[in-house]
Amino acid sequence: MPTILLLTISNIFMTTAWYWHLKGGAHKQLWMVVLISWGIAFFEYCLAVPANRLGYASGWTGGQLKIAQEAITLIIFGIFMVLVLGEPLHWRHAAAFVCIMAGVAFLFVGKA
Repeated sequence: MPTILLLTISNIFMTTAWYWHLKGGAHKQLWMVVLISWGIAFFEYCLAVPANRLGYASGWTGGQLKIAQEAITLIIFGIFMVLVLGEPLHWRHAAAFVCIMAGVAFLFVGKA
């Protein structure tokens, strides 16, 4: 559970670092946006690295950690897309999410 929690919080920081400027920083110069995004991403790394270490030490494989992170990223981005960017959800988003969840299932099936 700590792995999932840390990956979730880290993804909130990374999604913000990558996409905040589309609405909140469009008027800022690109170099400034890059520096601000790096500052935000620093906190993502402070959470993602321990999350991956904890997960790996708990028996998760590298592939399982990566696919779990990707699934979390989709959830966080979907929320960000709607709440911050003001973009609507479509059936295509749900279909893509189902496909990613299938990938997650494939990597976790039979995990002891």
